Amino acid sequence: MGFLIRPAQTQDLKHILKIYNAEILNGTATWNSTEKSIEDFHSWFNDLSTQQFPLFVAEHSETKQIAGYADYSSFRQIQGFKQTVEHSVFIHPDFIRQGLGKTLMLKLIDHARQNHIHVMVAAIDAENSGSILLHETLGFKQTGYMPEVGQKFGKWRDLVLMQLNLE
Repeated sequence: MGFLIRPAQTQDLKHILKIYNAEILNGTATWNSTEKSIEDFHSWFNDLSTQQFPLFVAEHSETKQIAGYADYSSFRQIQGFKQTVEHSVFIHPDFIRQGLGKTLMLKLIDHARQNHIHVMVAAIDAENSGSILLHETLGFKQTGYMPEVGQKFGKWRDLVLMQLNLE
């Protein structure tokens, strides 16, 4: 199976929304508990575009199905953090464990380097050992551990912070 990694287009948002809302309902990669609307995603897409931040999709070569997506945006809305970004990667459940997370991460890292980003941050649920391992293989270092800072499914969640210096 081959995948095309390309910039997202407006018509991809309905597919991205389904992937994200499935994670809200069933997973811990996001601690949001309320599903998002297509209007929310149009606003998010426009914000990313305005700030010249990327949103990439992985499109299945044969079926044209959106199998996953990745983006990065401001780490914090303070000027001193201008060269630091936080990223997200979400994979459709039908396509997990096929290397798409790594492929999308490499695309984000390459884009960040080309755009003179200094540090990329990952905020990962502490029980997501697969994501933590993937980030380690890409050179990310754990720089923080925050116990019980969020909740999902009625349980306190711990957050692992990892970062990659891009220079």
